[in-house]
Amino acid sequence: MKKLTISLMLFLQGVLWFEGTLAQKSIRDESITYQQQRMVFRQWDSDKFTPKSGLLGLNPYYWLVWGLHPNYPKTDLRPLSLSGPQTQRIAFSGLMSATDKNYERSSDTIGTAAREEVIAYSPLLSDSDPLWLLYYKKQLKPVYDFDAATALGALTPTQRMQLLGDGNFAWYQAEMEMLRERLMGSRTAIQERGARILSYYRMLEEYRKLQGSWKRKVNGVMGEVKHSEVRSKLKIGDFVVPGWNSKSDVQIAKEVLRNRKY
Repeated sequence: MKKLTISLMLFLQGVLWFEGTLAQKSIRDESITYQQQRMVFRQWDSDKFTPKSGLLGLNPYYWLVWGLHPNYPKTDLRPLSLSGPQTQRIAFSGLMSATDKNYERSSDTIGTAAREEVIAYSPLLSDSDPLWLLYYKKQLKPVYDFDAATALGALTPTQRMQLLGDGNFAWYQAEMEMLRERLMGSRTAIQERGARILSYYRMLEEYRKLQGSWKRKVNGVMGEVKHSEVRSKLKIGDFVVPGWNSKSDVQIAKEVLRNRKY
């Protein structure tokens, strides 16, 4: 009896093991496999929709599966297909990225142009302009650094009094002051560099003309002062012509008669 019981228990364990082995057997269904591939990105092949319609479309399983969805095999629903929504989003994202880069480059170009324009128009850099440093700063120094004592320094006291008395120096000083104000205004104004350089050129031309007029006035005053001195000496008989004597007039007359043509 004991042996029979042990044999029965071993038999039951064997049956349970065999059933467990059968329960864990893998099952591969092509229809499920194809559907899984369609749900991602791998394929949407119309030949892999199973079950097939069969001869003359008489397969009942085909109608049970696809009868209510006849257009399903014809429509590619994969997100990553050529026309899928995810593919479209990726393509649109790429286009937006390219557009953003174009906008960024355009913005950089506009920013660079704006900085160059600010540099070109800003008066803060007028002192470091090469043309100003190399040429106009030296030529226009008497204008922006005008000194009345220097302007009158080469004249005698009598000539200074004459220029101050007749108003010539007051006129010259007023003209130089107006020219200096215009020069300072041009250097501090917001304008294009070319316009600023042209204003320097025009003011330099005006300064040179003004200097010519001032020198003519100074020379006129100097000549007038000398004439006054000569007239004063003549009045008091204190004027001597160098190298003259009574025989000089006779010699001059004889020389004229000797060289006459008629």
